[in-house]
Amino acid sequence: MQTASLKIGTRSSKLALAQANETKRRLQAAHGLNDEAIEIVPMSTAGDRIQDRALSEIGGKGLFTEEIETALSDGRIDIAVHSTKDIPTILPDGLHLSVFLEREDPRDAFIGRTAARFIDLPFGATVGSSSLRRQALIRRLRPDIKVVMFRGNVQTRLKKLEQGEVDGTFLACAGLKRLGMEHVITNLLDAEAFPPAPGQGAIAIESRIGDTKIDAYLKPLAHHDTQIALACERAFLGALDGSCRTPIAGLATISDDHIYFNGMILTPDGTTAHRITGEGHINDAAAIGHDAAERVRAIAGPDFFKEW
Repeated sequence: MQTASLKIGTRSSKLALAQANETKRRLQAAHGLNDEAIEIVPMSTAGDRIQDRALSEIGGKGLFTEEIETALSDGRIDIAVHSTKDIPTILPDGLHLSVFLEREDPRDAFIGRTAARFIDLPFGATVGSSSLRRQALIRRLRPDIKVVMFRGNVQTRLKKLEQGEVDGTFLACAGLKRLGMEHVITNLLDAEAFPPAPGQGAIAIESRIGDTKIDAYLKPLAHHDTQIALACERAFLGALDGSCRTPIAGLATISDDHIYFNGMILTPDGTTAHRITGEGHINDAAAIGHDAAERVRAIAGPDFFKEW
């Protein structure tokens, strides 16, 4: 691989490029490669181009991956680097998530303008978020708060906040850390009270099934505990048919050979929420996530899912 250029496909936002560059650095360190051996190929996706509507109105998570996956399938790139929480649970034929890098902090971060802590915002304050999960959690914890759609990359959202369009906004702590912008965080949300999205904080590498050369090349980057935790979280998401149209939260943690899972489903208005837990041996991670989804579906009842 030293003489041939490995092409990494990624979205073109600053955060996506930071994640691609992190992947590149790890590959260089693992294989002793020079800078020219790996090329980063930024790509525009529909999710990046369409900023005036909610993702739920224009097709959901796949809008951030479709163009990149097409390039991967037809060989224009060798691997794709994604934020795991942006990836649909069903992938295109011939592709798989081969490697997950070690997960960063999965929690949500609040950046406040009129109050440092989310819970201390004044009555009737305005918060911007494009995530249905965050919107539902905001409404659940503070029904008085006005929630407005807030699309755009990290820099765009922070600029809107600075200009006074909202009193606060939420971003993933992991993304801010990877951008070297952890200092803007005014309040880190507890994962119990404000559970993150399944996969939040983890970088996934997608590749072609059966490409043994690439699989061997990526193997040193794989983080065992992250892979197991995400198998559980994505099984939970997949069994609930989770997309950008559904407020779903879930986080798996690992201690030795044991996995613990906490999940939540909410109505978009936040008035109804159901929590579910599961635990067991790490070898059963996906089964634990799937079982948690089936149990919470039974608890919630069929009426809960009418709008899903």
